[in-house]
Amino acid sequence: MNSRRDSTDGPEDVDATFAEIVAGLEREGVGRTWPDDEADTPDDEAEPVKPTHAEGHQAVATADDDPDEVPDDPDDHFVPPEPPPLPALRPGTIAALLLIVLGVVLLVVPGLFGLASRIGTPLALIVLCSGVGWLVLRIRNGPPPDSGWDDGAVL
Repeated sequence: MNSRRDSTDGPEDVDATFAEIVAGLEREGVGRTWPDDEADTPDDEAEPVKPTHAEGHQAVATADDDPDEVPDDPDDHFVPPEPPPLPALRPGTIAALLLIVLGVVLLVVPGLFGLASRIGTPLALIVLCSGVGWLVLRIRNGPPPDSGWDDGAVL
């Protein structure tokens, strides 16, 4: 008894099927003409490469290049514009920042206010948490007030 199944999916059938597909495409005219071996021939229309005057680097010559033109200074580089100024702090933000500073001072030097560290540390932590919480609650969750009706995709 032959344990191997007789199947039509063997390698012989794959080659025969591929040959049938190729023959069918050739009957339809696909693959009869190849492009004019442009990839095999050297490209005579390519722009010539000329050396520049700066440190032997090469640049591609274009039709609008002036041969008498001196290349740009190699030390010349992009200088970004000055960043816009920071927005003015609002009174609520200033108060929250002052609470944070007061909490740090209470935590580091509670004796400055005449408090023992046993009382100053919990008080400092409460003041610090209050300042951070105030800042977090002030974070806007909507679009800026000056945006128009079309503010893009909102997720």
